[in-house]
Amino acid sequence: MPSIALTRLIEKMKLENLTPEIEVKGIRLTQPDLNRPALQLTGYFEHFDATRLQVIGFVEYTYLEGLDDRRKREVYDELMEYEVPAIVFCRELIPDPICVSAARVHRVPLLSTRKSTSAFMAETIRWLNVKLAPCISVHGVLVDVYGEGVLITGESGIGKSEAALELIKRGHRLVTDDVVELRKVSDDTLVGSAPDVTKHLIELRGIGIVDVKALFGASSVKDTQTIDLVIRLEEWDKDKEYDRLGLEENYTEYLGNKIVCHNIPIRPGRNLAIICESAAVNHRQKKMGYNAAQELYTRVQNSLARRRDEEDE
Repeated sequence: MPSIALTRLIEKMKLENLTPEIEVKGIRLTQPDLNRPALQLTGYFEHFDATRLQVIGFVEYTYLEGLDDRRKREVYDELMEYEVPAIVFCRELIPDPICVSAARVHRVPLLSTRKSTSAFMAETIRWLNVKLAPCISVHGVLVDVYGEGVLITGESGIGKSEAALELIKRGHRLVTDDVVELRKVSDDTLVGSAPDVTKHLIELRGIGIVDVKALFGASSVKDTQTIDLVIRLEEWDKDKEYDRLGLEENYTEYLGNKIVCHNIPIRPGRNLAIICESAAVNHRQKKMGYNAAQELYTRVQNSLARRRDEEDE
């Protein structure tokens, strides 16, 4: 199961640790969802997911303020006995001494943020969804072409990196070369990124490793990109029939998500960069409602209909 260190969330969201004596380095988060323990503060723990980060907002805070000290101790002890990863107080709300005492006993860190409860939860859930998403590594090159994430795949040595370099020179942005880490952020979205080791680097046979960011500037690279289109490069086979109209989309699947895929045959003299650009723009047009293949089909049908009408006359 994917997990992420609580310390990374503290750094990302700029959280203040109200209990520095409690060690947070060994605590890991496994759930992207958060929980506001409103029902749990009243004593209802059915279906309670203790693996989630617990968030105390203004409503929960004012409810706790209205309890007497004995009941507060019972509530805090009951909640923290479930070994929750941490409790975050929003709006810079300060936990009372009874809460701090219970946290020290149960070794549950108390954190604080300036953000409002809704803003903190939305931002944290979005970030955790990316970091804890199912992840696989695939062999290929990921490039941002006119805002479309184009994943170029194919056999080793077929020309993926060379095509990516030409795209970079034409003003597009490299995300990763050779190894692409794919994360399933939602049922509709895959996000690709580079491993830290090969970030911003590209391999060209005969030359070696090239630092794209150093050569072409910061505007030539990008850290992450959604996968919108897959271009699979393959050796030209004269006996194979290739799609020349594109009326029907072909798909490939990663982590259960279907992505539009084009199989591009490679022959000497074909400009792969222009083909990738054209495929990206054409895919963008289709998303905007215009399909050139369908337009051609409609024109042919109308032409045949006119001819039949002329013959009938």
